[in-house]
Amino acid sequence: MVLFSKIILKSQVLLFDASKIYQITQNHQINLKQKNNFIKQMPIPEKYKLTERSYQAELMDNLSLKGDDLRQNLDELAFINYWLGGNLVITKALQKLKKRGVLTSNKVIRIADLGSGGGDNLQVMAKWFRRQGIAAKLTGIDANDFMIEYAQKKTDSYEEINYQKRDVFSDDFKASEFDIVTMSLFCHHFTDTQLVRLFQKLYQETNKVVIINDLHRHPLAYQSIKFLTKALNGSHLVQNDAPLSVQRAFHYNDFANLLCLAGVSDFQIEWIWAFRFQVMFGKEI
Repeated sequence: MVLFSKIILKSQVLLFDASKIYQITQNHQINLKQKNNFIKQMPIPEKYKLTERSYQAELMDNLSLKGDDLRQNLDELAFINYWLGGNLVITKALQKLKKRGVLTSNKVIRIADLGSGGGDNLQVMAKWFRRQGIAAKLTGIDANDFMIEYAQKKTDSYEEINYQKRDVFSDDFKASEFDIVTMSLFCHHFTDTQLVRLFQKLYQETNKVVIINDLHRHPLAYQSIKFLTKALNGSHLVQNDAPLSVQRAFHYNDFANLLCLAGVSDFQIEWIWAFRFQVMFGKEI
């Protein structure tokens, strides 16, 4: 674990010293805002550019998946999210909303985490809201029975966390029940057509804001996670799915185009270490 963290910190210092933000305007013209310095540009051979999204299914896309292999994989994903800064994508977004006055202690904030998996993001959010003195009701939404059962056991000590088995694309799921909807490493599991439908539904129904935490489709991210999962002797699930997740992930323009097609007029996209996008849109963005 120590070696792993050193690799991460060294890579962060050498390769990245900044982030970028895109913000859409009413006429759908994208303005680029610089935050500190731009990510350093690296020459990339054509065959490694990952120009198009992959639609190859991941092993975890099997909703009947269960057992020790899946349990180990969920623990590995929680470990990766912690050490590669994935958890910070959501908490930084919540901090922005607090500064804007969207999150206050005046009322209970209702949050749905779509594709909640092992519940680690819900735990991170529960701890954040407790530190801020803001009451929150956190609902994990997942379609896999085993994941829900596993997450319930992990988060049993958090009375503000509950779970529901739902298909987010069905009429049974009502985003209007929630003030905020979060999606962490969820969107890359779906096709562009499915995402346009989902973004449109969430934009119309969610009361305040939608927050997305997902991967940047970059060759360095692909090669790095492929190496790390093997070097750390990861499960066959994580060794297969982690690199494939990067291939299925996004560029800036992918998110911008999908949101525009969904009729979303205002949104923000920010790059955050390590190879993550923080996307925010909704009625109170």
